[in-house]
Amino acid sequence: MLIQGEKGTAKSTAVRALADVLTNSKVVNLPPVSATEDRVVGTLDMEHVLKTGEKKLEPGILAKANSNILYVDEVNLLEDHLVDILLDTAAMGINRIEREGISYEHPSRFVLVGTMNPEEGTLRPQLLDRFGLCVDVESEKQVEERMEVVRRRMAFEHDQVQFEKGYEQEQRILRQQIQSAQLLLSSVEVNDDLISVVADLSIELGIESHRADITVINTARTIAAWKQRTEVQAQDIYEAAELALPHRLLQDPLQATSSEELTMVLNKKIVENKWIV
Repeated sequence: MLIQGEKGTAKSTAVRALADVLTNSKVVNLPPVSATEDRVVGTLDMEHVLKTGEKKLEPGILAKANSNILYVDEVNLLEDHLVDILLDTAAMGINRIEREGISYEHPSRFVLVGTMNPEEGTLRPQLLDRFGLCVDVESEKQVEERMEVVRRRMAFEHDQVQFEKGYEQEQRILRQQIQSAQLLLSSVEVNDDLISVVADLSIELGIESHRADITVINTARTIAAWKQRTEVQAQDIYEAAELALPHRLLQDPLQATSSEELTMVLNKKIVENKWIV
């Protein structure tokens, strides 16, 4: 997932909080500025190999990220070849190290989450497509909401332990809902009519990547499971499309924004297919 928005809108805070609601997972940070390929991928201890003939891995960030959340803040500042490595590893679930004619591989299954401020640079369209979902965040525009942000920050700084206790019940309910959805997900079905709508939607929007269609369907199934249903409904497709498609649309400064274009096409599909939303 990619989270993009203005600076100071708690993108990093939201990502780090995932560890509190996803059981048996932690957030592994990858700093974009100081990251090198050896630090990310890991390397082989060649001295040990030459002395003993045994392969010895000096683990990198991808080894630590296995079964966890790999978080890249300011992912748009990460060198493109490193982003390629992360996305390829995330897709295959395996990290492969090759040094001096010696190969070694280890499991590396993780959830990749990146945050970025578009004002500081963008990602290539090819890389944007590899992020399954994208969420845009904005600062609060209402006075009361901004005041509440300040209040909560002050309460946290005054007594972190007490502040966290105030949300324990909500966190517990959220964890239980996530676990319940995970158990139900494999039972969620989607009919061919809705798959056809997704395919038609991608064609009309000019999205060439089949990855987009697959992501919308998988996300819709997840949304259905989250709502404790075993069948995908049209509304699930709508919600999934809003997360999976806008960042895959080519931006034209003289035309509507990608989100507006998607909304227009989705509304058209709702009318054509008599969706109830």
